Amino acid sequence: MPLIRPMDPAFPIDRQITLEASPVILINVFTLDQADEPTFLQAWQDDASFMKQQPGFISTQLHRAIGESPTYLNYAVWESNAHFRAAFVHPEFRAKLSHYPSSAVASPHLFQKVAVPGICVA
Repeated sequence: MPLIRPMDPAFPIDRQITLEASPVILINVFTLDQADEPTFLQAWQDDASFMKQQPGFISTQLHRAIGESPTYLNYAVWESNAHFRAAFVHPEFRAKLSHYPSSAVASPHLFQKVAVPGICVA
């Protein structure tokens, strides 16, 4: 099971999921031992397959840091925080966390798009 290390210790994921927001983007940074990459990738694939079937799921993309660093970033889009919350607390998903290697450290955080005039839309 991965250790959960909040991006913002003052506002961890367990507090974030209680809010109402739509849509939301999950950013989750994983660090792990290089030897555990195959196990991590299989566990992440199993998680993503489960999440992909959940109501409100829009998309996900896994990224790996360039070079030798075994750091990964997951970007997932959900219709609403309520949808994400239902999937995140689902017993089947929680059970899947035990498949991650013990060296894995996850830093999940929820975000919303921000409109910046002339640059990007929300």
